[in-house]
Amino acid sequence: MSDLIIKVENLSKKYILNHQRKTKPSTFRESVEWNIDLALKSLRHIFRKDSTLPPTQEEFWALKDVSFEVRAGDRLGIIGRNGSGKSTLLKILSRIVEPTKGKVVTHGRIASLLEIGTGFHAELTGRENIYLNGAILGMSRREIKQKFDEIVAFAEIDKFLDTPVKFYSSGMYVRLAFAVAAHIEPDILIVDEVLAVGDAEFQKKCLGKMKDVSGAGRTILFVSHDIGMVRSICDYGLLLSHGTIESIGGMEETTKAYLENGRSAVGSIEFAKPKDEKIVWFTGISIRSKDQEVALERIDFQEPFCIDFVFESSIPVDVMLGAVILNTEGTVITTFYSDIPSGKIFRVDGICHVRCGVLQNFLRPGKYFISLSLFHRTQHTTYDYKDSVLSFEVSNCSEKDYFNNAQQGVVITRNYSWEEQR
Repeated sequence: MSDLIIKVENLSKKYILNHQRKTKPSTFRESVEWNIDLALKSLRHIFRKDSTLPPTQEEFWALKDVSFEVRAGDRLGIIGRNGSGKSTLLKILSRIVEPTKGKVVTHGRIASLLEIGTGFHAELTGRENIYLNGAILGMSRREIKQKFDEIVAFAEIDKFLDTPVKFYSSGMYVRLAFAVAAHIEPDILIVDEVLAVGDAEFQKKCLGKMKDVSGAGRTILFVSHDIGMVRSICDYGLLLSHGTIESIGGMEETTKAYLENGRSAVGSIEFAKPKDEKIVWFTGISIRSKDQEVALERIDFQEPFCIDFVFESSIPVDVMLGAVILNTEGTVITTFYSDIPSGKIFRVDGICHVRCGVLQNFLRPGKYFISLSLFHRTQHTTYDYKDSVLSFEVSNCSEKDYFNNAQQGVVITRNYSWEEQR
């Protein structure tokens, strides 16, 4: 038991959600009557001393009876859909929020990278924030001084070291924040999705650093929607669903459970309007052949197909679309962006229908999943995201045996030629 570094027992976290009146009073009299009625209901609630909540409040359990153990040197990937409780769990482990029930026992120094620039002061320079953030994470001034040059070199911000961080881009923020967190030599490193902000080269550097940290016998807890990235780092997986543990074990088994959970296999799915206030949101997606309007769950690799998006906005807004195709192992096969290379940006005011055409002879026969995003690239704003919400199958009869050979690769391409050179 000496190598047990994290122990979570029956962990639960409850939030009280406040709701506003759905329809506003249209007259002064209605407003007075509504406020009197609300006041009387609240008074009855107080004097009755019962356990029911006022009519404008609702209980929400972000986590419920979560229990697991992590040993020193483990690399645990925490996955799940949006709202499954991943970030709440990490905040409790990081001592940012207190649990409603249960307990957490940790041993050793914890470094957390949960949000961009957490612990930074906008008016201070990069140099000053290294010392400030390092101190918040538990480093002594001597330790920070010893690691200072290494942190600056990793973050690649030497030209802006004495510039206030309020002028930093999102990428510069996350580079500096990760550099400080990763260089304090923590016993437990907790990382939540922030690497998605950095560029590809920086992400590669971060992955290498996390592997180095793990190789030194330290523990990593990593949350990301990029299943391929999680698989490349983590040995074990924990799948959360609606605040409870659905699966825990080897990364391969957990990934499979995640990808197979709640998928539509009919080639089409519709989404309910989100409860939270969003500027723009998805209302549906379907897979169709180029010449037919019928949704398909199976397509022939020799035929082109289309991905139809439907989304809606509450106000006029400019958006770009993204579609990620993954295989059953969670590996990203390809990504389509509406602004690359065509520079297509959609002006949405109400309901919008968009079709993305995919050429034939591209995907190998097999099963695939699609993730969706609506975003604003320059502002680093994601309006809506749907993770692996739709599945479809690519099939082929005439050349089935040939393309079932795994050595043929994950995609099919015929954009090459052969000629003899003399």
